[in-house]
Amino acid sequence: MTDVIDKPALKVVGTRPVRPDGVDKVTGKAAYGADLVMPGMIVGKIKRSPHAHARIVSIDTKKARALPGVKAIVTGADLPNLASEEYEAGESASNLRDLACNVMARDKVLYEGHAVAAVAAISAAVADAAIALIEVTYEVLPHVIDVEEAMKSDAPVLHAHLFTEGLETRPDLPSNIAKRNQIARGDLDAGFEAADVVLEGRYTTQAVHQGYIEPHACVASMAADGQCEVFASSQGQFMIRTYCAKILGLDIGDIRVTPAEIGGGFGGKTTVYLEPLALALSRQSGVPVKMVMTRDEVFRATGPTSGAVIDVKLGATKAGKITAARVELKFQAGAFPGSPVGGASMTALACYDIENVEIVGWDVVTNTPKVAAYRAPGAPISAFGVESAVDELAIKLGIDPIVLREINGVKSGVKAVYGPTYRDIGYLETLAAIKAHPHYSAPLGPNQGRGVAVGFWFNVGGESTAAVHINEDGGAVVVTGNPDIGGSRASMAMMAAETLGLPVEKVRPIVADTASIGFSMLTGGSRTTFATGMAVVQAAEKLIEDMKARAAKLWGVPVDTVTWADGAAVCHDESKAGLRPMPLAAIAAQTARTGGPLSAEVTLNAQGAGPGFGAHICDVEIDPETGHVSVIRYTAAQDVGKAIHPAYVEGQIQGGVAQGVGWALNEEYIFDRAGKMENSGFLDYRVPVASDLPMIDTIMIESAPNPRHPFGAKGVGEVPIVPPLAAVANAVRNALGVRMCDLPLSPPKVRAVIDAKAG
Repeated sequence: MTDVIDKPALKVVGTRPVRPDGVDKVTGKAAYGADLVMPGMIVGKIKRSPHAHARIVSIDTKKARALPGVKAIVTGADLPNLASEEYEAGESASNLRDLACNVMARDKVLYEGHAVAAVAAISAAVADAAIALIEVTYEVLPHVIDVEEAMKSDAPVLHAHLFTEGLETRPDLPSNIAKRNQIARGDLDAGFEAADVVLEGRYTTQAVHQGYIEPHACVASMAADGQCEVFASSQGQFMIRTYCAKILGLDIGDIRVTPAEIGGGFGGKTTVYLEPLALALSRQSGVPVKMVMTRDEVFRATGPTSGAVIDVKLGATKAGKITAARVELKFQAGAFPGSPVGGASMTALACYDIENVEIVGWDVVTNTPKVAAYRAPGAPISAFGVESAVDELAIKLGIDPIVLREINGVKSGVKAVYGPTYRDIGYLETLAAIKAHPHYSAPLGPNQGRGVAVGFWFNVGGESTAAVHINEDGGAVVVTGNPDIGGSRASMAMMAAETLGLPVEKVRPIVADTASIGFSMLTGGSRTTFATGMAVVQAAEKLIEDMKARAAKLWGVPVDTVTWADGAAVCHDESKAGLRPMPLAAIAAQTARTGGPLSAEVTLNAQGAGPGFGAHICDVEIDPETGHVSVIRYTAAQDVGKAIHPAYVEGQIQGGVAQGVGWALNEEYIFDRAGKMENSGFLDYRVPVASDLPMIDTIMIESAPNPRHPFGAKGVGEVPIVPPLAAVANAVRNALGVRMCDLPLSPPKVRAVIDAKAG
């Protein structure tokens, strides 16, 4: 079901062609990070800490170096010690010192799984044997996992140099609280004073992993002249190039990174773990090095998103107008500062027009893996707390939960809580769509419940480069620098085809290496179709101007008498009446006579990405004997601007919902008393499978196209993971009659509530 606005006739954009990379992927021909083989290649492995927090007293590699077949060993002593420096190359700014120390520990290990040494050998078996021979002496230190425990004054301190930022005065002592942020407007006390109803709630979530199918993998080679090549599965080859150069003290120009296909990322592959170590091992050994993580390593040593505590206080009139809201967010950052609490703070109340607001966020380090981005970083967590509280408010006031959200919903012209004024948004239309959907009025059976929730994400633009080349036969090649993680090859080809007037089958999209296309930010934040797509369209438009000029030259007419339509130059010079349009292929065939090859490249820093909103309905059924929660029906409406390839937009929405359902019901990092993860595999870390989910209905709202994009596109990949946590929890509340505030809503927890109700 799609709500479509009037628009000029489009022939390619809005259709559903087969994806250009589809055949290779379904037949197994696509090359991923672990597929590459280079002559003379050896195997790299990492020795990891068994402790959650310990001082490294010594590392003895003598026995390992003496093992036949070992070609290189790298520890922290072999890597430069970097100064503290904020640098933006990934999903958000990273501190280069922290990034380097996360790749390889120096004086301390800060979580179980922290890398302490890397080995390269002639085989995996030899590398594993060498890892076992490396002797590390540790002084085990007290550790802390829970975010509120880590905030206490007597908690074990992870970093002696860490003093809380964002306070009025600098603290005298270091702590685990890296930063405090605050968003505020209006008079909070007056807002609560004006309320007829005030309620408060505390909600918690646990750390969860992105759960991508493909583990981290790369092949790296450093030649004798210092020239480096890296092949890796990631969300950004330029990000890898930058971070490898910084961590290893190399020149960026000496590193060429080729993007392999990527088997999922969802934000988790917007940083580096293996690539700098593979290059360092290659530098030492003189041959290419391949490194592939095990699934156990992925869980223990790469970034999940934060576990968090969310405190929410709302005040409202009897008529349902929210007069005041206070939200406090405490986020695990993992071993180094940098949780997504900033994004969580800005998105927490972004769907609501509330006059009096205070949002406080805390970024807290813990003895767990450094967190990484995960789809709309931070927003699902804060939305879980806020949307659960709004649901409770609706129950207390006796107001339909959608109506309550409509009463307080933002619209174009309203100033967002986090600062800017909204333009061209379709939030209220998403609410109207789900309220009118048959799902919302469908009857429920025994032990079933229904919940609704809403969500928001900013979407981003940023730097992108695109080139379009015309082939001799009139086809086109589109070259970009963004790995395809959600069908962006197809959207690039479609937008180029629409602009040039070609069939999409005549356009071949290429994702180029760092030496073959200009700089592009990584694929993340739902930016690629918007920002890189804008560069593609502008490059195609430059080509059209060039081809019009060439056609004018061939015809002998002024260029201003030539237009472009349906893939051909059209002459409007009255002296040339009767000339037929000159197709693109005819122009391409005569480039030697008109100035040479047809090619255009555009670089830009795209602005005005256009925020996205979503509204979801979820039905659940609870097994009273086991406490198992089944999602039996799900409908998601989203403000998509304009769906370039509707099937991929639907897929993004359905994928986000699936991950959000897993987050709500099953997924969590479980640590033992020593700080070791107990469920570092898909057998025990339970992600949803097909049998866990119903068909997910999608409603694409296209009533608010983005005026900053030539086809009205907005990013769509982040929004759909934001509402599900709360939608599921609200449905469980509806079924049980009891609010459950702590995710995941696993069977033992649900059964405990059922037993408590039974007395």
